[in-house]
Amino acid sequence: MANEKDLLGVVQRLDYACKEVGFFYVKGHGIPEKLMREVRDVLHKFFQLPYEEKMKIKMTRESGYRGYQKLGENITREKRDMHEAINCLTPITPGKYGDLGKTLEGCNLWPENPSNFKVVLENYIGHLKDLSRKIMRGIALALGGSVDAFEGAIAGDPYWAVRLISYPVASDVPEEKRTDTGMGSHTDYGLLTLVNQDDDMCALEVQNRSGVWIHANPIPGTIVCNIGDMLEVWSNGIYQPTIHRVINNSHQCRVSAVFFYETNFDAAIEPVEFCREKTGGDAKYQKVVYGERLVRKACCCFGDL
Repeated sequence: MANEKDLLGVVQRLDYACKEVGFFYVKGHGIPEKLMREVRDVLHKFFQLPYEEKMKIKMTRESGYRGYQKLGENITREKRDMHEAINCLTPITPGKYGDLGKTLEGCNLWPENPSNFKVVLENYIGHLKDLSRKIMRGIALALGGSVDAFEGAIAGDPYWAVRLISYPVASDVPEEKRTDTGMGSHTDYGLLTLVNQDDDMCALEVQNRSGVWIHANPIPGTIVCNIGDMLEVWSNGIYQPTIHRVINNSHQCRVSAVFFYETNFDAAIEPVEFCREKTGGDAKYQKVVYGERLVRKACCCFGDL
């Protein structure tokens, strides 16, 4: 009975966080803190490499938008972001999703230096997939559905993406490439986003319901989680994503490993019945095919490639 009470308490807190804030910290998640530090460590080492070395895994359209993205190449709301990154996506074999998946077909491009980069990241991604599934089960219960309501044909084979990002010190960036933000204000397009960020600086900002920007201060050992656009559709607006941005005003480079947990690539997403019943009965959102939305997002953010 105590376990049932504990579970109920977690579900209630999760429901409150998703309804009122859209952002929350996850602790006791089971991911070794040593592994979280190793991830940030290999990112710092990679982004400190010479430009020519990083360009060995350059992102291209032919790579399915996987690989290294140079400073200022990412675009948010038609403005260039002051960061560099590595983009990793669920591998897609040729023809798996037909024309729908053709743009994103391919495998990830892993750097040879640091030598443990691939091993560390693949281990970490495995942990995040498990954690994300657990969070989604809690969200299903919080919304009044069965524990596996968001699995099976719509999210039993979830697509994932990882953005490994470095936000430089502004004074180290050539003046013509400087912008006001490391990442412009936006909401995320999927279900869940899990962020592993440097512990010793604050750059992530969240806009609260009153329109005020507040810092999502790092708490060592925790993962910052926020909900995305697809969960808004599924929940028929019960849960809504929160606008956020990144501004690095510190005197040191900041890295973050950002994991996006999504639906099945070819899933058609629409408000689920038990959420429609709680919101008047009618669907407030049109059906969206996740893969189509993701391809449009990639072409928009990486349009210069």
